[in-house]
Amino acid sequence: MTSVLKIGIAGLGTVGGGVLRLLQAHADLLAQRSGRRIVVAAVSARDRHRDRGVPLDGVRWYDDAVALAADPEIDVVVELIGGANGVAKTVCETAIAHGKPVVTANKALLAVHGPDLAARAEEAGVALAFEAAVAGGIPAIKGVREGLAGNRIDGVFGILNGTCNYILTEMRTTGREFAEVLAEAQKLGYAEADPSFDVDGVDAAHKLAVLAALAFNARVEFDDLHIEGIRQVSALDIAYAQELGYRIKLLGIARRTEQGLSLRVHPCMVAEASPIAHVEGVFNAVVAQGDFVGQVMMTGRGAGAGPTASAVVADLVDLARGLKVPVLGIPAARLERAAVLPMDHRRGAYYLRLMVVDRPGVIADVAAAMRDQQISVESLLQRGRSPGDAVPLVIVTHETDEAAMTRLLAALGALDAVLEPPHVIRIEDL
Repeated sequence: MTSVLKIGIAGLGTVGGGVLRLLQAHADLLAQRSGRRIVVAAVSARDRHRDRGVPLDGVRWYDDAVALAADPEIDVVVELIGGANGVAKTVCETAIAHGKPVVTANKALLAVHGPDLAARAEEAGVALAFEAAVAGGIPAIKGVREGLAGNRIDGVFGILNGTCNYILTEMRTTGREFAEVLAEAQKLGYAEADPSFDVDGVDAAHKLAVLAALAFNARVEFDDLHIEGIRQVSALDIAYAQELGYRIKLLGIARRTEQGLSLRVHPCMVAEASPIAHVEGVFNAVVAQGDFVGQVMMTGRGAGAGPTASAVVADLVDLARGLKVPVLGIPAARLERAAVLPMDHRRGAYYLRLMVVDRPGVIADVAAAMRDQQISVESLLQRGRSPGDAVPLVIVTHETDEAAMTRLLAALGALDAVLEPPHVIRIEDL
């Protein structure tokens, strides 16, 4: 066995504590698999006195994470601080500048600065590893970058946020509304006190940007992604979806088209018969479409101390073995700035729910608005008969484009019989 691999960990929160525990629990197994021992030589965190469940006697403590990154006795820096900028970015840049490989779980950093960091790492001749940045314990990065390296990948999509998947699953199985289930998720620790990052789709979008860069060997700008969250999904929509043979999921979708890359995160209706419809609770799923392999689906726990620590340590084992691959699948200098398909060009079917006054002529008015936009009806549901009262009117359209749907929503919203803004969910054929 060769000399030990000495690592420094910047950030000892949930994931950092999990990494410490995993390295201790499987020290001998990891040494056998990597050919050398992986030893924590230094750490940095805000609270020295917090119990992480692992003794840190003899481990150097840094109040300044950037100083840890520059420590000449550290072989590898593990960045688990988080955030697209600030200390996390400086730690990674400092480590690379000092010729040290970096392991990170920071999807926001990679989504915004990934190509630049990849170029720095390649110039310095060191690895930048980030298996833990996407889908927790699922080996999605290695699956796309190495496992499917023989394929042209034309699409990658998935359930990329466990908080949203848990909320939508609970809403479907219990009939409760979003706000109530979110409060429960916060009590259970599945959602943060400020859940915006998750429920507004930003977390999933960060992960999708990283996957898209890998899948298409492209320079993806985060601002090019279309992002919507799940706040507007109601228990009524979920019930109608089930009646129509669908389930609602927050999906990140990246596809290669003749006009450019389609990059979007939003609630989708997927057929109950599709495999991804049955990924429930806090589980994630990543699906890649290769020209030779077809569709490959990977599922598992997408967050938490154990799964994310598992991915961090997998990268450490690779480094201990001496394995190194291009950060984003090809040299950063060869990443192309791909054209991005505007959201208005998205084509597909749509679920449309209107709250309307129950009176004669309403459906005719709705049909006229749809006719004007050349959008046809596949199915229509209207329950009950309550003259003068508000009732839901649900329509599933045939395939059309987003621009036509946008115009239709404006026209329907202007009808005096429509009592609230129309609600639409895209239907995805996966």
